[in-house]
Amino acid sequence: MQLAVDCIDLGHEESASMLDQQIEDARAWVAADIDPDACVVMLDDAARDELLQMAQQMHDEPLPLLLRGPEQFASAALRDFLLRVRTLLDEHPGIAVIDRLPMAGMDEQDAVAVFWVLGKLVGRPVAQKWDGSMLYDVADTGQSYSYGVRGSYTNVELLLHTDNAFAIMPPEYVALLCIRPALKGGVSRFCSIHTLHNRMLADHPGELERLYRCVLWDRQAEHAPGAAPIVQAPVFRYHEGKLSARLNVSLIKKGYQVAGIDMDSETSDAVAALSAVTDQPDLCFELAIERGQMQILNNRDVAHYRSEFTDGEDPARKRHLVRTWHRESGLPTYDG
Repeated sequence: MQLAVDCIDLGHEESASMLDQQIEDARAWVAADIDPDACVVMLDDAARDELLQMAQQMHDEPLPLLLRGPEQFASAALRDFLLRVRTLLDEHPGIAVIDRLPMAGMDEQDAVAVFWVLGKLVGRPVAQKWDGSMLYDVADTGQSYSYGVRGSYTNVELLLHTDNAFAIMPPEYVALLCIRPALKGGVSRFCSIHTLHNRMLADHPGELERLYRCVLWDRQAEHAPGAAPIVQAPVFRYHEGKLSARLNVSLIKKGYQVAGIDMDSETSDAVAALSAVTDQPDLCFELAIERGQMQILNNRDVAHYRSEFTDGEDPARKRHLVRTWHRESGLPTYDG
């Protein structure tokens, strides 16, 4: 088995300073600190008018979607609006829901195109698959959740995680547009990475220290032919005064399975402690996503969960979200 030679995303010497102090700033929240309604940002009339004008201009002046950008449209009100959204993303609580795209005034293709342009005001879009796919459909394809099949292609429960946790350069922001919600379920929950860190430090300090060192991650078959199917990276990282995390216990366990390596007791205890902390019920708050809403989160500060869901029989009414990833650093390719 070819392993990644070096540990990526090292915490550097700064990490030691995080093993003896709690994080006190507002990003270390628990569910009781968050008013879900305060995460919802309503489109004002000027921004909504610009969206409808944008959709009409796209019909009048056709162009491939990936060539679209905000500079092609009147977007002064939208730019001001997105500045307010970025405050929620970068400060507190790290999640924002834009309510909502005027779906009655545009078809679904229009909505996706507008979503793409708005996403560019959040940050540079980057590839979400090794093949370079920039837009990603989150829908149940009927496949089983197994090696090489992402959980986003199924209807299974997805435990607390950050998107693309195994990546060389994970996305900074994750954006979702709801075309259709599920018939039942598919509820999102959110948790502060900073609070997870504090709980680990309080209850499992030795295990936290282990998670600042490399563990193995399954890459979900998203890599070049012949490349290593796993990477080595820490769960927690503290660099230049900022804490970030890669979180997906399932992909850590699969990383060791794919490598054919038994997880040592120190790592096993650390992963078990992390799982126990993420199960604490006071950490997460729920926030639904409804048709036409855009949900954006800071993928470095916030972990998210999705409950199992049930769809109706009509394929045209099944749960369908469209996702983009955004990252300013590195190249826009999958590995960056």
